[in-house]
Amino acid sequence: MRICIFEDRGAIDLEPLTLTRPVFDLWCGLSPLGERVCEIFRPTELGFVVRPMLAPVVAEQRPGTPINDFDWLRSQRIVLVNARWMPPADFHPDSYFQDGPLVTTCNGAVVAAAVESKHLDDFALTTLDQLLEDWKHTLPRREVGGSLIHRPWDLVERNAGQINDDFAARRPQFPIEAVHHIALLGSNCSLCIAPGAQVEPYVVADTRKGPVVIDRDAVIGAFTRLEGPCYIGQRTQLFGAKVRAGSTIGPNCRIGGEVEASIIQGNSNKYHEGFLGHSYVGEWVNIGAGAQTSDLRHDYGEVIVSVGGMRVPTGSSKVGSFIGDHSKIGLGALLNSGTMIGAFAAILPAGRLLPKNVPSFCSVLHGEVAENEDIDVLFATASEVMARRGMRLTPAQSELYRNVYLQTATQRKQALPQTEPRRLRRSA
Repeated sequence: MRICIFEDRGAIDLEPLTLTRPVFDLWCGLSPLGERVCEIFRPTELGFVVRPMLAPVVAEQRPGTPINDFDWLRSQRIVLVNARWMPPADFHPDSYFQDGPLVTTCNGAVVAAAVESKHLDDFALTTLDQLLEDWKHTLPRREVGGSLIHRPWDLVERNAGQINDDFAARRPQFPIEAVHHIALLGSNCSLCIAPGAQVEPYVVADTRKGPVVIDRDAVIGAFTRLEGPCYIGQRTQLFGAKVRAGSTIGPNCRIGGEVEASIIQGNSNKYHEGFLGHSYVGEWVNIGAGAQTSDLRHDYGEVIVSVGGMRVPTGSSKVGSFIGDHSKIGLGALLNSGTMIGAFAAILPAGRLLPKNVPSFCSVLHGEVAENEDIDVLFATASEVMARRGMRLTPAQSELYRNVYLQTATQRKQALPQTEPRRLRRSA
């Protein structure tokens, strides 16, 4: 089965996480969304359709894979799969896509479509969303369920359940290395420690409410507590951390303090004490000592998030922060519930709750938003940070970040005038 995972216009609603990566690279459960699709469909050929700005970086990360290759796409029958779709646990693609054209939907939205070459004559990045809508009305259609990710907090909300589902599907893939000194609460059948992982004495794993999965070469320091369902990624190191239920920590992170029901994309630091709850943190983020993230309003009401100048209700009283790549959160910073922080932002403490909307390439100084205009300095810092983990900032990534800077200019203009009157009053 030939598969093409595509981004639709809903990718924009997942910013700031999708400013610097395609939707299918976002984590939920034990893996990124695209990896789960591949495990379910087991494609004989795989390609991707992404926003043009991301294409060079995606091609660099996946050499030899068709990226926005429309000739490959049209060459023969193919199944297009929406990157925002999380298939149900009992989904079997062979039951749907073996015969003729078919559109499958989740709550009425197109999540996958098996089409022939003739259906792709008018395919382009600018026509994709309209084609999906047309196919929904002209081709055979079946509802398949699952869930479609609309906002960043959807990933956080679904994470605990997805860890459970992934664990049930993949359990044989996780061999257990004997660790006799671990303090286990619950069943050892729900504890998976991959080969190469190091678990020091005085570590507690609580599997009573879900599995605890420690992936290859992770290091779990003494006095760490892991509450399932949770996942600790490859080469990640925990330093006396309290990892609460519903947390996914991606590869190569350094984590201390308390993390509750949160997702950390990878390569990020929260080495010291401090609380991170019901949040999604991108890559190469540094969270300083004592930084605190509120994830609950004091009146227990619904959290409202500011997105693109609009107030968006989350439908939940437990919502933390969403932090873009290469952002820095200073020691002792206080982040309000429902905070959105873009890429390459710098947040300094002010002794009070900080602004809830910080656009990309902005700083928070004395509690007010200001623009960082010298992006070359920011890129130099990013290069140094990546080099410390044995990685490098590639030309394709640099070009992507410059495009993100241009793309987010309007967001900065909308945010900065709000702080200008306060600056004038202070200077007077």
